[in-house]
Amino acid sequence: MINVVGVRFRTAGKIYYFDPGDLDIKDGDMVIVETARGVECGKVVVASHEVSEEEVVLPLKSVIRKADEEDLRHVEENKQKEVEAFSICLEKIKKHGLEMKLIDVEYTFDNNKILFYFTADGRVDFRELVKDLASVFRTRIELRQIGVRDEAKMMGALGTCGRPLCCSTHLSEFHPVSIKMAKEQALSLNPSKISGTCGRLMCCLKYEQDNYEYLLKRMPKVDAVVQTPKGPGTVVFVSLLKEMVKVKLDNEQGADIEEYHIDNVKIVRDAEKKNDNEENLLEELKELED
Repeated sequence: MINVVGVRFRTAGKIYYFDPGDLDIKDGDMVIVETARGVECGKVVVASHEVSEEEVVLPLKSVIRKADEEDLRHVEENKQKEVEAFSICLEKIKKHGLEMKLIDVEYTFDNNKILFYFTADGRVDFRELVKDLASVFRTRIELRQIGVRDEAKMMGALGTCGRPLCCSTHLSEFHPVSIKMAKEQALSLNPSKISGTCGRLMCCLKYEQDNYEYLLKRMPKVDAVVQTPKGPGTVVFVSLLKEMVKVKLDNEQGADIEEYHIDNVKIVRDAEKKNDNEENLLEELKELED
């Protein structure tokens, strides 16, 4: 077992683990650490605790020190520089006529590198832009192309639910989301109904998927033949979350519709219904998963 602290460098960013050494570090402390891209200032979001060596990537880098007032003042100065660098980069992009959208600018704590994040429809030849920016800032320049999900995470916005985007508030990593999830949760397959601000499938489809998968294995499909306390019948409606089914019973007086909890019916023959039109629609919507 080894002792670690978890540090974030951005709101809802990925958590990285460091060796606290003999420092008394608590949750919420600002610390100075060495990373692959240089010295950085981050916030401790996971207090000192022990984990097995399999849970972290070794060798662990150590926390250099707890951030003092001068360090925090330097962080604020860098934020002001980032605003200026953003404006300058926009001018240079326009000057070079590049088809790219600048999203964010980030200074490393030690000012040894400036990162410019952008989106573009395809590959962009930004070599001349990098030379131009390097001549202005006199430091290492890195341009990093990101996807639309990362753009939404950095920019922030309100989702269709009226709350701040999950990715910009608490989701540290993106989890795979598929159009199959929307289908299994009986949601409208209209792209505008199941897409987030980024134009891709909403991350929240993942939250209840395990429960839906469990219920789908347990529940019969529409048109399945089931045995009920009043005899055999055909399922005409399924309510997954309530675990209820409506069954059409055939008797001498005609067809009756009865509602039962799944525990009170037995599946005799499940339905294998395939809808080619729906399958084609699902295939067309695959691009929303990217």
